[in-house]
Amino acid sequence: MDNVSAIRMFTLSGINETVNYRIAIFSLTLLYYSVILFVNIALIAIIAFDENLHEPMYILLASFCINGLYGSVGFYPKFLLDLLSSSQEISYEACLLQAYVMYSFACCDLSILAVMAYDRYLAICRPLHYHSFMTKRRLSLLVCFSWLMPFSIFSVSILLTSTKKLCGSNIQKLYCVNWLIVKLVCPDNDTLSNSIVSYATICLYVLHGFFIMWTYMHLIKTCARSKEDRLKFMQTCVPHLISLLTFMFVMLFDLMYMRFGSSTLPQSLQNFMAIIFLLIPPVMNPLIYGFKLTKIRHRILVLSCKFF
Repeated sequence: MDNVSAIRMFTLSGINETVNYRIAIFSLTLLYYSVILFVNIALIAIIAFDENLHEPMYILLASFCINGLYGSVGFYPKFLLDLLSSSQEISYEACLLQAYVMYSFACCDLSILAVMAYDRYLAICRPLHYHSFMTKRRLSLLVCFSWLMPFSIFSVSILLTSTKKLCGSNIQKLYCVNWLIVKLVCPDNDTLSNSIVSYATICLYVLHGFFIMWTYMHLIKTCARSKEDRLKFMQTCVPHLISLLTFMFVMLFDLMYMRFGSSTLPQSLQNFMAIIFLLIPPVMNPLIYGFKLTKIRHRILVLSCKFF
């Protein structure tokens, strides 16, 4: 066990530049986190309690919102506590757990988007076979796939990291990321296995991206044939496409910055870049789907009339 890290605490130094604005940032963050919880839980509840919404597209949307809550819980409570604390420390085990949550949250999003694209492809391009293909059993398998695959991959990644001896404890970020933990590994430790798993994971999710592009090429080609198909595309595919483009933009931005970004940028700007994927998708996705999908919008209006 000599190669196991003796470091038991990490310091998250990314928050240091916010010392003069902590109360304001805490208030805004708490408000924003409350909005994330409300819109996602509301949409999940609407889908769960309305039997008319127990269709594959809406069940996948509920899974999307659950993942948004999962990723938000992995970051916001700890960040809020750090804003009120004089020292921003996190235990070794909690740091690995947070890194696991951050990575698996992001990749779960892409897996769910891929399953959603497959669902829309079947619904629009193969409508006569849709119900025979998208059975409850197959839907359950696809939902399990979209969750279990990222969880399994990053369990291996975090397990490999946990066996390395670290020679540093300072993480220049607001939260723990596996890549930054690996950078703290002592020079005499081999990190080749971590690199192999990382690049294999990137290749796997690039394939997810190509699959989604392939489905949309067929969707656009099919929908161009008739006005009815174009209307169906606008109602059910545009929200998914907006979510996909937003996700790809923020994740590519974060990955490129983390790997190749300049450390000379102001810390506040670095912090914003680091959490953009935790700011936009968890709120934007339920709002877009809530207002764009006719059944959900109608259900929201009915509930609003009852309460107000």
